[in-house]
Amino acid sequence: MELSLTSFQVNKTLNDGLIMAAQKIQIGQVWKKVGTEETFLVTKLYNEALSTIAVLRPTGAATESMIRVRVERQADGQGLPGYAMAQGGEGR
Repeated sequence: MELSLTSFQVNKTLNDGLIMAAQKIQIGQVWKKVGTEETFLVTKLYNEALSTIAVLRPTGAATESMIRVRVERQADGQGLPGYAMAQGGEGR
C-alpha cells in the first residue's frame, strides 16, 4: 500500500521544528498545539476584513471555550500559527 501526501506538504523550519501545512484548512480537520499533546478540531471558518479565521474546539471537551486563530497564507498552502496538522490527515 502506497501512502500519498498530495494534499499536504511537510516543511522544516529552524524555529518550529516539523510543521505540516494543509493546502486548504477545512472544517473537521484536527490540529495539534505545538509543544503540547492538546488537539483541536476546526469547527468553523470565516472571513474577517482581509483575514480568514479558524475556530478551534479542544477535542474531547465540548464544554470548553473555543479558540479563534488567524489562518496564515504560506507558499505551499495555509497554516495555523502555533499549531501543526495532527498525524494521519484527519478531516480530509
